[in-house]
Amino acid sequence: MPSTYAVVGATGQQGGATARALLDAGFKVRALVRDPGADRAAGLRSAGADVVQADLTDPASLRPAFAGLDGVFAMTTSFTPRGTDGEVEDGFRIADAAWAAGVGHLVYSSVGGAERETGVPHFESKRRVEEHIAELGVPATIVRPVFFMENLSPTTEDGEVVLRLPLPGGVSLQMIAVEDIGRVAAAVLRDPSRVPGGAVEIGGDELVCEQMAEVFGGRYEELPVDVLDSDDLRAMFTWLAEASPAYTADFASTRELDPEVRDLRAWAASR
Repeated sequence: MPSTYAVVGATGQQGGATARALLDAGFKVRALVRDPGADRAAGLRSAGADVVQADLTDPASLRPAFAGLDGVFAMTTSFTPRGTDGEVEDGFRIADAAWAAGVGHLVYSSVGGAERETGVPHFESKRRVEEHIAELGVPATIVRPVFFMENLSPTTEDGEVVLRLPLPGGVSLQMIAVEDIGRVAAAVLRDPSRVPGGAVEIGGDELVCEQMAEVFGGRYEELPVDVLDSDDLRAMFTWLAEASPAYTADFASTRELDPEVRDLRAWAASR
């Protein structure tokens, strides 16, 4: 029988990418979603996934959803009204349920730099989840993606393409496409021994701001960090600027896990 993997948040970006990668490889996918009637859930069902209702705020729904699995992919987010405290609570519940259900392997998508005491709130909350997974002894691999290419939003103004970020020109930024995160996560679920250290920081490209703008055929314009309305994001972009290059992706391991990993130019061309 093919292995069965659960994907937490399967209607989201990372979860959806992981579910697609597993389905494309012929594995059984249990897509854990809050609303099985949502359009994205219906799309997963038509693609062959078994769609199961599970709510991270309801621990009782998680244990049966995790029963009989070879592995689980999970990620958490602080960008909800519950903030970083809610993210930690969700991550702890995922780890606790995986341990209680005897899940074969947990792949937790954290963030590049989580283990390096950055002081960025949503990095620190993910680190707390990493530590809880380790304390429980859940068989796990931590995947730490760097900046998402999807967060780059060039605009066209009077026929000119402009890329703006709250980063000084010349700052080096490592980045990865969400679809590649999903392919890496699927590869690790299928064979955790491919990450012998139990954690890997993943990336697809590294460019300075002006080079990123050139990829989109435009120019770069720095924004002041104060334009951000979130203390969390201000802390992240300050860290990115001051520690350039802040991320430390293992590009060779990323490519070994995902031979199709794209650089920014290839990703932009596929949009």
